[in-house]
Amino acid sequence: MQDNLNTHRPASLYEAFDPAEARRIAERFEWHYTPKHGSWLNIAECELSTLARQCLDRRIPDRGKLEEQTRAWEIPRNQGGTAVKWRFSTEDARMKLAHLYPQIS
Repeated sequence: MQDNLNTHRPASLYEAFDPAEARRIAERFEWHYTPKHGSWLNIAECELSTLARQCLDRRIPDRGKLEEQTRAWEIPRNQGGTAVKWRFSTEDARMKLAHLYPQIS
């Protein structure tokens, strides 16, 4: 999973390696980019953390078993429709982060 930084693209590999090596490395990745809005990135990080704690907390011998285990975890997780409970409202953010914003007289 990548953020949308310009260096996190296959093209950056071609800047660092010769074309054959860059292609070999790039083909090893399955590129997934996070949405540009930070709240979605936070949700993805929370889900990956939950996956790691609930499913990947042990040694898994090979990729096939890893895919099987994550699929078994993913199906009920998606069916359950887990919601994100935000505890930090926009109003709270404005108060807490007021020092970052200019004061208009």
